Order: sequence, then C-alpha cells, then structure tokens
Amino acid sequence: MDGLKEKLETAYKASGGRKVNIISHSMGGLLVTCFMSLQQDVFSKYVNKWICIACPFQGAPGCINDSLLTGLQFVEGCESYFFVSRWTMHQLLVECPSIYEMLPNPDFNWKQQPQIKVWCKKADKEENSSVKLEIYGPSESITLFEEALKHNELNYDGKTFALPFNFSILKWAAGTRQILNSARLPDGVRFYNIYGTSFDTPFDVCYGSETTPIENLSEICHSMPQYSYVDGDETVPAESAKADGFQATERVGVTARHRQLLRHKTVFKLIQTWLGVGQKVGKHSKTSRVVDDFAIGHA
Repeated sequence: MDGLKEKLETAYKASGGRKVNIISHSMGGLLVTCFMSLQQDVFSKYVNKWICIACPFQGAPGCINDSLLTGLQFVEGCESYFFVSRWTMHQLLVECPSIYEMLPNPDFNWKQQPQIKVWCKKADKEENSSVKLEIYGPSESITLFEEALKHNELNYDGKTFALPFNFSILKWAAGTRQILNSARLPDGVRFYNIYGTSFDTPFDVCYGSETTPIENLSEICHSMPQYSYVDGDETVPAESAKADGFQATERVGVTARHRQLLRHKTVFKLIQTWLGVGQKVGKHSKTSRVVDDFAIGHA
C-alpha cells in the first residue's frame, strides 16, 4: 500500500499536479479498493478516474471454492502435459492469500447464495448405508474446507509437509473483507466499471453423485467437480463484478472472457472515450455510439 501511495505521489508531481487515472483488472480492483478504503485522503488528492475491469468485488464462488478443494486446470488436452497440473496448482493455492480473499462474500445479498454440494455416503449404527446430499453456503463451507483438507500433504524432495486449510490466512482475508465492505468512493473521483458477460461462469459446485457418492470428505480433493453456471466472464459472475457498491459514472458489460477483456477492442474504445483520448464525438451521441457500434450492454 505504501508503494502505491508513493507511485501516485510521484506521478502527480511529475505531471505538474495533474491527477492520476487508474486502470485495474481482476484482483487489482480489490487492491485498489483496499487502498482507497485505507487511504481516502490520498486517493482523493491524487486520483481523477478509476477504470475497473472484471473485478470480483463479491468473490468468484465457483472457481475459488473449487480452487481450494481440487485446484485449477488452465490448459486442457495434450497441452496440459506441458503446464502445471491441477493437483500441483491446488497445493499452491491452499497457501495463496488472494484465493481466500476472493471467497464468496457471506455478507453480500446474492440473488441466490452460492453453494458447495456434496453427495455423501452415510452409515447408521446398524451399518446400513444411505446417500445424502449435503449443502454448504459461504459461511458453512469453512467447515467443509477444514475437513476435506485435514489430511492434505505436500511431498517435496523426499519430505512430506502438512498442508491443511489455513485459518491464519482466512483470518487475514476476513479482515480484508471488512476493509472492502467499508470502502467509499471519495467525492471528485469518477469510477467506471467494465465486466464480462455472456459466458457460462461457475457458481455452485458439486462433488460426487447419487450413484458414486463421496465416502470421506478428503476424497473431494481427488475428485472432479460438476458446476452450475451463471452469466459472467467464465471466472467472475457478472453479479459479483457489477456489485462494486460505488456511485459509478458508468457500468458496461462486454461480451468477453476474463483475461480476454484486457485485449478486447471494445474495452480499449471505452477507455479511450472515458479518458478523452479517443475520437471525439458529440455529447449527445457519446453513449449511443458505443452501444450501437460495439454491441455492449449497460447494467
């Protein structure tokens, strides 16, 4: 945070006292939000406009919940043999603070609470077995993470290291969430939000099935998830990305995937327009030109 403060001050002075425009993407939006919450006066003094792209303001439920339990697979097919495996990525993410910070916000008023579902095999005292669907919301899922990762281990250089769910990082992330929830946009700063739409984005995640249930929760870490989807950019649900909680000058949905938004021509045109560096158009036709020519939707 101190580094960002120094960079803003340096840019402000180098430009002869002109305020800075910030452009953030994904997790960068959460970092800017934290800085703004903690350094209101500094942000107000040095920042003119903030353009936020694909930020998981309220978390990325499906992707992040599954990341903690089974990891991430960035590349499919033959190419996956030349990339970090899903399991190796999982072991890295269990100790990654930003993953905990992007867990679904339990205090947000979701249209429908994100869930983790597990088909479990249960046995009674008479050893009669049955299959039950257990459902965990954002708060209850912590218990699931703890149990599923209780025996998680990392083998490296002939040594074994315990790698359970990290409650120290979770506590840190909870503090970050409080800072995010209390953030307010300073007077005089103009905020713009670009979010991805029209792609199936993981929301709920399910492990096991009625015919092949999970017998021990630790098995989840070695199973493949089944998702239910909502609208978004394949990573961040549009509902989360739009829910910045600020008085935005404009919010715009662009049909693109999470990382593709960084190189999408519509995004560049919007940035040019908002920063006043693109082709100038009349005040009346500004918004309609963007919508008509580049087929984007406004929230």
